[in-house]
Amino acid sequence: MSNSRTRIAFVSSDSDAANGALQKLTSRYGNAPVDNCDVIVALGGDGFVLHCLHDCIDTHTPIYGMNRGTVGFLMNTYDADDLPAKIADAEEETLHPLSMTAVSTSGEVTHALAFNEVSLLRSSRQSANLNIIVDGKTHLENLICDGVLVATPAGSTAYNLSVHGPVIPLGSDLVALTSISAFRPRRWRGALLPSSAEIRIENINPAKRPISGSADHTEVHDVASITVSQHPTKSVVMLFDQGHSLNERILREQFEI
Repeated sequence: MSNSRTRIAFVSSDSDAANGALQKLTSRYGNAPVDNCDVIVALGGDGFVLHCLHDCIDTHTPIYGMNRGTVGFLMNTYDADDLPAKIADAEEETLHPLSMTAVSTSGEVTHALAFNEVSLLRSSRQSANLNIIVDGKTHLENLICDGVLVATPAGSTAYNLSVHGPVIPLGSDLVALTSISAFRPRRWRGALLPSSAEIRIENINPAKRPISGSADHTEVHDVASITVSQHPTKSVVMLFDQGHSLNERILREQFEI
């Protein structure tokens, strides 16, 4: 990407740090409209850049995040100097979202995308009882647990890793199906599945054991079933500073103690 005519659109979360950075950067580099720019610079934390990914998925505009939040795993280090040159030299990573179709006990259908994970969690004091079906074949007839999640490679180092799911390198064409506090089968921790797999999770007893689901920021309640697969066409491009690509960060996570 040439930096001589790069049209940058700056967007920020509502935190003081992000708003301060927005004022400083726009006064220095200007601020192109989001619908007429070459790149979007997102100022905030991981949650904010996830919102940006969803908002911009149909525009195909690359997103360069700068950390004005806390963890900032999906972000670059904040530095106001030479920003057009950094963007021009940045490495591209293409992220493919999961597609979720959730059906509630009342028959309501919810469609949503997830760049991190789709998760199911029990909504009462009682554990969830779930059937796990992959590509039309039942693999677990009654998983008794607090929940399960399906994580993308980009999301595998987030909640998935916290519940002891595997870290997945980008480009591996895999997703993680990870249990959350499995009680029976006690030793089942999950599975690595092809990204082409269709994963269906059914609530065996929704009246007595309600569960809720989420796809990134979209939440659904009283879930009867959720079907998850990688979306066949949608994707976004994120930009990362040289030597600090998302794939390298994911690799490093596997050696953190």
